[in-house]
Amino acid sequence: MYEIARRHLGKVVAGAAMAVTGTAAAVAISLPGVSAGEAPPRAAGGTTLGGAAGGGGASGEAEGAGAAESGAGAQAQGATPPPATVAPAAAEGEKGVGSDPLTDDELARAETLALTPPAAAQQNVEGGRGPQHLGTGLADPLPGDGTRRAEVRFYDYGRDELITRTVNLATGKVEKSAAQRGVQPSAHPEELREALELILAGPLGKGVKEDYKDATGKELTSTGQLWFNGDVYRTYREANVPAQLTRCGEHRCVRLVTKVLNGAWIDTRDLIVDLSARTVTRVG
Repeated sequence: MYEIARRHLGKVVAGAAMAVTGTAAAVAISLPGVSAGEAPPRAAGGTTLGGAAGGGGASGEAEGAGAAESGAGAQAQGATPPPATVAPAAAEGEKGVGSDPLTDDELARAETLALTPPAAAQQNVEGGRGPQHLGTGLADPLPGDGTRRAEVRFYDYGRDELITRTVNLATGKVEKSAAQRGVQPSAHPEELREALELILAGPLGKGVKEDYKDATGKELTSTGQLWFNGDVYRTYREANVPAQLTRCGEHRCVRLVTKVLNGAWIDTRDLIVDLSARTVTRVG
């Protein structure tokens, strides 16, 4: 759910050698975004990043300052480096090769083939015709066969079944099809959005709307005003499961986390949505 981008500071050693006095090492560190006339940022506790570490005495400090001055002078005299550029992504073909991820064309074709012929009795998360698409991925290759195959997963809300179909992308045929009950893979964004719709449409959504107004001063009228994520509610992980949710696992149930777009969190973790029964239950 969360992605953490870690930036590594590049270290530039000034001079041909490092002068070491006692336990101190004089190393000049060039920090991105800090010019020669600016003070470098400070780490927690007041330690200046880029300064000499340890207490090597006056000799160590002098040599460290000399090395830093030499490096700064060389940097100031040089030309400003050009801004970084990002090379454009290579053009994607209609078909991938070997274990390459499925292309957009392959993804669309695999889903279409897996739904042929259409099954009128199957239902998606909104109760419409056809099963709910959950995901498509590259299937494991068969021994000695380099043909690319796709595994397409659907959920039929009409029968509460997970449907998995393996499509041969070379022949266009569905080679394998299976239906399972009581198997609940991770929720699709369309399912999470429908769950939020059900929360906001029901009486338990009143608190969510009040929290939103307190945070923004505006009325909450659509799911587009919130950032949301979540996953399947699994009863075996819970200490106390309300009677209304005992069929979760057989039914498709989800729990959401929500927040104002670029703003405060709104706690919806105690609201469990049974997408199969289209009900919202408070837990805890």
